[in-house]
Amino acid sequence: MREAISDSVRLQHIMECITEIGNAVNGYAFESFSEDHIRRIAVVKWLEIIGEAASHISKETKLKNKEIEWEKMIGLRHIVVHEYFGINYEVIWEAATIHIPRLKSKIEVIILDLNGNFLTN
Repeated sequence: MREAISDSVRLQHIMECITEIGNAVNGYAFESFSEDHIRRIAVVKWLEIIGEAASHISKETKLKNKEIEWEKMIGLRHIVVHEYFGINYEVIWEAATIHIPRLKSKIEVIILDLNGNFLTN
């Protein structure tokens, strides 16, 4: 039996993928992104990992952080894994350039909270 991976570690995996996605799309327009097969597949893979990690986050952490659309992240993972021939790269682009950057700061706060480093205003 495999050892359970903590929410903190899974959230760190999400953060790593967020960073990779940001690096992959930075300086690109959709047109050049859509023509770059390797870059597209890499971003899809990182979104898949984000969705898989999100599916293993505890109910407690999800309930405490309802502002995060956990089910949408998981749903996108299911789409890219099971509908790989029908992936809409405009949706992938929107996720990578709009939703992922917004997610970054929210995940950072949760990681700090789980590690006992609370942010003060």
